[in-house]
Amino acid sequence: MGRTLITGTGLFTPPDSVTNAELVASLGKANERWNAEHREEIERGEREERDMPSEKFILRASGIGHRYMMDKTGVLDPERLRPRLPLRREDELSIQAEICMVAARGALEQAGREGADLDAVIVGCSNLERAYPAIAIEVQEALGAGGFAYDMNVACSSATFAIQNAVDAIKAGHARRVLVLNPEITSGHNNFELREFHFIFGDACTAVVLESEEHAGEGEAWEVLGTRLATKFSNNIRNDAGFLNRCEEGERDPHELLFRQNGRQVFKEVCPMVAEHIRVHL
Repeated sequence: MGRTLITGTGLFTPPDSVTNAELVASLGKANERWNAEHREEIERGEREERDMPSEKFILRASGIGHRYMMDKTGVLDPERLRPRLPLRREDELSIQAEICMVAARGALEQAGREGADLDAVIVGCSNLERAYPAIAIEVQEALGAGGFAYDMNVACSSATFAIQNAVDAIKAGHARRVLVLNPEITSGHNNFELREFHFIFGDACTAVVLESEEHAGEGEAWEVLGTRLATKFSNNIRNDAGFLNRCEEGERDPHELLFRQNGRQVFKEVCPMVAEHIRVHL
């Protein structure tokens, strides 16, 4: 069985950079207003007062100093706390396809390839802006690629699972060259109203070209030495947004339709699992 190589990588980074100080100032104003509006309920014990965010907490919890976002003005508006993104017409590239194209061009250039050289395009990310048509097929069309394309979602492991699928497709003979894209616009589903989550994520898109050694060019390349996947269900990270929400009977907390996690439990679950995963793989 021939080797599989990474022959090109690309990156899209949004122009807007958001510092911890900016996030803290925005959420601080929003929380002050919320606490004032719900003062009587808070005093009766019906609601809990929202704590003020702090730069010190963010650095201690994450080590993050700033993150990139598609639109900082909407996120930092205390009255909005989410990006302002333009509505795209059907004859325009979708937002995720657009950022995929930037990253894809960089990866293809590094690999010495063009879109027509691709046999497959895989988009893997934690959230997709629409159900169908697939973002990957839209990118396939824009690049002039042949073969097949599809979207996939395995939350924050989407990119690594997509690379595994690309390797498998090459080894099985279904494709000679595969483009893997990871267009993460997490600002669209992050909850900027809550201090536990508002600092964690940013936006970006990565691209990776994988080729069979037999069909790869002469440029620099990195061999995929091995792959191994594992999953385990947990309710400690959830996002319940979905097409059945409009059909549900009863009241749902709107925060449930955005990213949420029990951070300490996630840490306790993930760390031993990752350590064992690496040990077994090596």
